[in-house]
Order: sequence, then structure tokens, then C-alpha cells
Amino acid sequence: MEKTEFYKVVNKLILPLFTGSFIEGEEESSSRDSEVAFGSRSSLLIKPSKADEYRLILKRGQPFQTFEVNLLRSILNEINQISQLNLEDESYVSVLQNNAIEKSICLSISDSDTANVMFGVINELGKWAARTYEGRKIAIGIIINTSTDNSDQPEAISYSEIMNKDFFALLSDGIDSYIEFDRKGNLLGYVQMNRVKKMVCIAPYEFEMVARYCNEKRIGIVLTQNGDFLIFKNKELLFSKRMGVWNVYSHEEVIQLLSNRGNYSLKDIRRSVYYTALDASFAYSGGCIVYLNKDAVEGALTHINAHDILDEKYFEIKKNQELEDAGKLYNLQSLSAVEAVYNVPYQTFLEEQHCTKVECLRKIISGKPFHELSRKLRQELVSMDGATVIDSDGTIIAVGAILKIEAGSDGGGRLAAATTLSRYGIAIKISQDGILKAFYQDRKNNRVKTLFTVG
Repeated sequence: MEKTEFYKVVNKLILPLFTGSFIEGEEESSSRDSEVAFGSRSSLLIKPSKADEYRLILKRGQPFQTFEVNLLRSILNEINQISQLNLEDESYVSVLQNNAIEKSICLSISDSDTANVMFGVINELGKWAARTYEGRKIAIGIIINTSTDNSDQPEAISYSEIMNKDFFALLSDGIDSYIEFDRKGNLLGYVQMNRVKKMVCIAPYEFEMVARYCNEKRIGIVLTQNGDFLIFKNKELLFSKRMGVWNVYSHEEVIQLLSNRGNYSLKDIRRSVYYTALDASFAYSGGCIVYLNKDAVEGALTHINAHDILDEKYFEIKKNQELEDAGKLYNLQSLSAVEAVYNVPYQTFLEEQHCTKVECLRKIISGKPFHELSRKLRQELVSMDGATVIDSDGTIIAVGAILKIEAGSDGGGRLAAATTLSRYGIAIKISQDGILKAFYQDRKNNRVKTLFTVG
């Protein structure tokens, strides 16, 4: 494959798959080097074939994992085979390349027989994603049991015989109910997810049950009503296809990144922050979560309105900030007005300033830290317009806070809020299309940088 063509393939197919990745440059290579290898500083080195004398350097916020290396090897193998066909029709080549991505994803988590079934099931679901049933979009859930083969049964029914029939749209909903096939694609039966035992898994809240069900021997494939595809195995969400682009998930690495320079950070809090961001992502509600450094709360409070503060301790700090600012020489004329508002007990302030939202949220939260709230409640809090701000111990400082952002901030309100408060910790912006982007302050050059991107 020519270098120009390879760059096109990487930019078009590989970088979108590994969300947040980019080409940092290239380096010399020899025939002793493999097509895909780990590089320094959490990078990946890739080239079209062993004979090529260069390798591209891929970087992203979170480290690359071994299964991602295997996935890339499979993709490059498929792409090289397409390139060797010397096809002139670019639109046809594009279709083959996109199919190569899907086929490689299937091969990365199963053997060739099961991968072919997965690929076929995804294609059938793709047809359903492009149509409606009685005027509405549908959701479908499929389980492939890789430990079972019913091919020798005389009454065996293949997925290809039934998935294109109208009645099939009514047999599962992709959340509570699924249709199960064996490793060769033969029908096994119906699975009701509310019977699945509770166990540790990593998945969006709505899909926790299928993630629990999908152990090392089961693969779950979901078509959502939004037209997204989700793939589960080993009790976690591994891949999703959103807005036509496949994404890979490295959950534990992202959770670890949330401890950025903060050894005091509790893993339970980091995990709850990431899970909630993931939940908001797949609820398409958008949101902004700010996880503050232990020594940076006072700085963050300068951007938060006192009327949004849920914790009495932090209200007292904010009150002192307001009184101190009002007492400065250029503000003396407003000192008495500020004192009239703030020189009162916290509960009196809430009542006199008609802080109904804060009073309601305090009642609902009931003094619990962020990581002790239910996942559903956390998701709903974060979906409010504005930022959810928590300290290093998980204390909720504000929910739905409209922040005082710095002049000249670019982008929408959530992006501006995230980049502003990233000076004081890690700020995650969840866009309504589902992309998670976390920011932090690089203290060496005093610039906001991207910590990770997911989805």
C-alpha cells in the first residue's frame, strides 16, 4: 500500500475507531518491526506491511490495550487484501473498507465461525436500523452463545432465515429481552434479562443486565432505537457504532486517568464519575461533570454562584469570598447590600433567596456523597442544564450550576464550563451526541489539555 493511501486509511477508518487518537508523526522502521507494536509514552506504531520503512505514531489520552493491538492487526490485514484488488471504484472500495472494520471487530473477540455469524447478524440489524415497523424505530437484542453448536439438530433454524421477517422485530427489545443463537447462528431461544444475577460489569446503566449476562462465552449485540450498535462481552461494553462510526472502549484505563496527579482520589469516586458520564452519553442528555482536586476547591468556587451551592461548608467559603470582594476599595458602595444577602445562616439564605432547586436537591440527595447515590439518580442530576461539581471526597458542591466562565471561551456553554473548571481538577463534557471529552490543566505550560476522549 502506498504511503499516501495508508494515511487516508488511517485518518478515515482507524482514528475514528479509537476515539481521541491522532497521528503524532512517523519514524523509520525495518523489516524486523511488526505492523503494529507498542511505542513509547503510551503510543502505537503502525505500518501497512513488514517491508515498509516507516511507521506512523498513534497517540491518544488513554493507553492502548493488547486487544486493541490485535484488532488493528486484523484491520490492516483486511485493508491490505482490499488494496491488492486494485479496484478503481472508490465508493465500492469504501464499502469494503467499512465492512473490513466490522469483520475485524468480530474476529477480535471470537473465532472465525462465530465472527462470520456476528458479521451476518450486524448486517441484518443494519437493515432494521434503516427501516421502521408500523411507523416506529425498533430496538433488537441478540445473544450469541459461543459454547453451543446445534447445527446437527434437524429442526435447526438459522438467523438468516428469520431476522429479515417482520415478526422478528417484536421478539426482543434490546434491554430486557433477547433472542439467543449458537456459535453457528442457529436459534437457541429467548432470554429474559431480569432473571440475571447481579454482578460487577461495565456498561451504560440501561444495558447493565445484558453486560452481566455476556460472560466470556456469550456475545451481546444490541440495535438501539437511536440506530446505535453495542457489542458486549466479558461483562462489559467493548464496542459501539454511533452516527455510523465504530468506537472501542478502554474503561479501566479511563477510570485510572481520572486520578490525574491525585493519589488521594478514591477509586469508588472515579468509577462513579466515569459510569455517570457513560450513562449520560447513552441517554443522549449531555452534561458536564467536574471532579475537583483536593487543594483547588476555593478557586473553583469563584466560578459558582452561591445560589447553586448544595453544601453548607462550601457556602460558608463562598460567602467569605463574596464579602471579601465587596469589601475591596472599588466595591465599597455595594458592601452593605452584599452583607444583607450573605451575613445570614445558610438555611436562611436559601429561603430568602428563593433557592427552590437547591432545597429540592438537598432533600433528594440527603447528604450522601456522589458515589453513594444510585446510578439512575446520578444520571438524572448530571443531565440538568449546567455543571455538576464534586470535591475530591465525593461531596456534591453544585448540580446544574451555570458557571461564570472566562471571557473569550470558545465553543458551547458545556465546553466553556468544562475548560474553565479544568483549571481546578478534571472536567468531563458529555455532548448530546454521546462523545465524552475530559480536560485538565497542564501546569507546565498553563494550558488546558484533553485527558481522554471516549465514544
